[in-house]
Amino acid sequence: MIVSFTAILLAQLLGEALARAVGMPVPGPVIGMALFLAFLTLRDRWRQASARLLPPPLVDGGVENAAKGLLAHLSIMFVPAAVGIVGKLDVLASHGVALAIVLCLSVTLTLAATVLTFVAVSRLIARRDASRT
Repeated sequence: MIVSFTAILLAQLLGEALARAVGMPVPGPVIGMALFLAFLTLRDRWRQASARLLPPPLVDGGVENAAKGLLAHLSIMFVPAAVGIVGKLDVLASHGVALAIVLCLSVTLTLAATVLTFVAVSRLIARRDASRT
């Protein structure tokens, strides 16, 4: 499990370093997540070649089990954000309505984008399955 946590944190570190070095407007953890997705895809595609360098998916609990462990305790990650909000209650009091509007709008747009992406991917998969038969 230590190897898996190390791989996850290393991907985040690489993403953060890349974002700062290049000056990209994308957050480092997002770049790290994309790098880790590429890493997992390559690991699963070329198992024989990667077996010499990387542990197989189920050794030491695997990355999947390490990620499940992190997700099980994800609520702990929100404690620093909550403390930060309590520390800035004056800003929240003066801009609370605007923040609430922006929050509702961003949640609505995110849900709409997710639904549209899901529908588009579902249609692509249905077309591909229909062309195979």
